[in-house]
Amino acid sequence: MRLTRYFLPILRETPKEAEIVSHRLMLRAGMIRQEAAGIYAWLPLGFKVLQNVTRIVREEMDRAGAVELLMPTLQLADLWRESGRYDAYGPEMLRIKDRHERELLYGPTNEEMITEIFRASVRSYRDLPKILYHIQWKFRDEQRPRFGVMRGREFLMKDAYSFDVDEAAARLSYNRMFVAYLRIFGRMGLKAIPMRAETGPIGGDLSHEFIVLAATGESGVYCNADVRDLPIPGIDVDYDSDLTPIIREWTTLYAATEDVHDEARFHAETPAEKRLQTRGIEVGQVFYFGDKYTRPMKAPITGPDGSERPAQCGSYGVGVSRLVGALIEANHDDAGIIWPEEVAPFRVGIANLKVGDAASDAASMQIYHALEKAKIDVLYDDRDERPGGKFATLDMIGLPYQVIVGPKGLAGGTVEVKTRATGARENLSVEAAIAKLTA
Repeated sequence: MRLTRYFLPILRETPKEAEIVSHRLMLRAGMIRQEAAGIYAWLPLGFKVLQNVTRIVREEMDRAGAVELLMPTLQLADLWRESGRYDAYGPEMLRIKDRHERELLYGPTNEEMITEIFRASVRSYRDLPKILYHIQWKFRDEQRPRFGVMRGREFLMKDAYSFDVDEAAARLSYNRMFVAYLRIFGRMGLKAIPMRAETGPIGGDLSHEFIVLAATGESGVYCNADVRDLPIPGIDVDYDSDLTPIIREWTTLYAATEDVHDEARFHAETPAEKRLQTRGIEVGQVFYFGDKYTRPMKAPITGPDGSERPAQCGSYGVGVSRLVGALIEANHDDAGIIWPEEVAPFRVGIANLKVGDAASDAASMQIYHALEKAKIDVLYDDRDERPGGKFATLDMIGLPYQVIVGPKGLAGGTVEVKTRATGARENLSVEAAIAKLTA
């Protein structure tokens, strides 16, 4: 993509309403624009990152055996009355009436709707287990939306739901999603620590929040510092095998959110030098809640003994749009964003320092076409602007690699390749630069 054809509204000044780094940088880098309190338009650069995050989530959910569908954003209030949550959920739920006076709501979550879909089609334990998921926009009418996409009212979420014949089988599904989450966040370069957590309005008695440690996080957390060094399961993890050793490794060391923190247990289980008390950003949460929805909503299945019983369920959420903010909180410097390669909007940015110079134009286009041919996302800054402005733009938007092309370097037969994360620079021939970036 040529920058002269792209839509990238970089801001020179930081908006006053932006309180944290990710909000400031997303606005300044032209990733989002606020349309109402807690509601944002995703501009092209931000949308590309959002799509890359979504792709990773989808790939890992599919790998773990979950099946994708798509549920609507609007739900019937009667479904929530069946479960008993309609009045209990609180003012965060946006309630609507259509022209026929039917009561609807803009879905904050989908336990009721997926249970209704399940009960219409599944009758026997032979059809289980099932893990169904979708990636869809949600709305929660936060009283004080803030921090940009980290705590907005409208947000993109992946929510999955498991259905099993009994508690033992349901906990296997829970373990499967637990491991999938470790891989999702690990692929993005995030160390998200699973911590014991409150179940809140979702319900149940077993839940873990996946927390990225950050001073700007809204959650207080307590953990054994060694949990940060545990290995992420590899791509070859067998989801049909016994995942208990992985779960045990990640849940033996103390890790809890402030809602369920036990100070006495923390001190008893954690050596003083390993006690870490800090803040964190929640990027996902997993729940096992048994028959909380299938019992009141009458979603029985026939078990192996011929008797009917409610299916045992869990739900599993990832804040997809929130993850974009969390990634920036974890990956930035004073100059701007530093994207991990898996989520970067473009892998390479080319800065032509003297547009109109025959040699600079030719070398820039040679690199640009070679990267495009290799299916590498590349942004070519072909604007007639001062070099300092081009350097600032590339640093701000955080592409993993920059290629600096100018008459001075070309006179010596080289271009400069800069790695954004480390600041390392190499002077390479055009051919060597292409080979490095396409390797």
